[in-house]
Amino acid sequence: MKKTAIILFILIPILLNAQYPNGKDILDKIDQNMSAKSTIYTSKMIIHGNRGDRTVESKSWIIGDKKAYTEYLNPARERGTKMLKLEDQLWLYSPSTDRTIQIAGHMLRQSVMGSDLSYEDMMDDSKLSDHYSADVIREETIVDRKCWVIEMNATDNTVSYPKRIVWVDIERNVPLKEELYAKGGKLLKKTELYDVKKVSGRWYPMRIVFKDMLKEGEGTEFIVDEIEFNKDIPEAIFSKGSLKK
Repeated sequence: MKKTAIILFILIPILLNAQYPNGKDILDKIDQNMSAKSTIYTSKMIIHGNRGDRTVESKSWIIGDKKAYTEYLNPARERGTKMLKLEDQLWLYSPSTDRTIQIAGHMLRQSVMGSDLSYEDMMDDSKLSDHYSADVIREETIVDRKCWVIEMNATDNTVSYPKRIVWVDIERNVPLKEELYAKGGKLLKKTELYDVKKVSGRWYPMRIVFKDMLKEGEGTEFIVDEIEFNKDIPEAIFSKGSLKK
């Protein structure tokens, strides 16, 4: 009888864990929804600051996780500002000074136009499965959707957030909530993802709310107005010369 109890004590946790899917498989399914060969989208950031709300509109062209080009359209004082990402380098062009500067080092952690997104956040288009391991830690329901809660830990030191906890819609394989942590365990940011729609055969959130836990304010809404996947994009747009055009 004692031997049977010991066997059950060992087997029960194994059987419970066997009910959960493989974390790596979930990351692969998220990547299939969120990543693409190329992406073109128009969007707006609604920055909920202490002094009121501010809206910034832009259009972006992205190829994989290596190239990205963004042009800001509104408001007037931001119009013509452009950002160019090539590999792990980022340049910012300001029409008010007619200067192009490289954003590097500690500057990458600075806020983009007063929002809750950093330049590092804006540059991060890589697949989760390329940089993280993942384990399913429980099942939970949020906004009436059953989710796997997965803990992700970085497999290299190139990422901004060494640990992430993500609530993944079980049916649609898209994140609905996320907590981003520093190496020491401090919670840095939270995101909530809404308005999930089927676009070109994939599920994609059209509204994301970012909250930097280290700054005041009510967070930043990132709203996708239009989005296209796997369209041809001229290579010429991804050049420093295109910033001043």
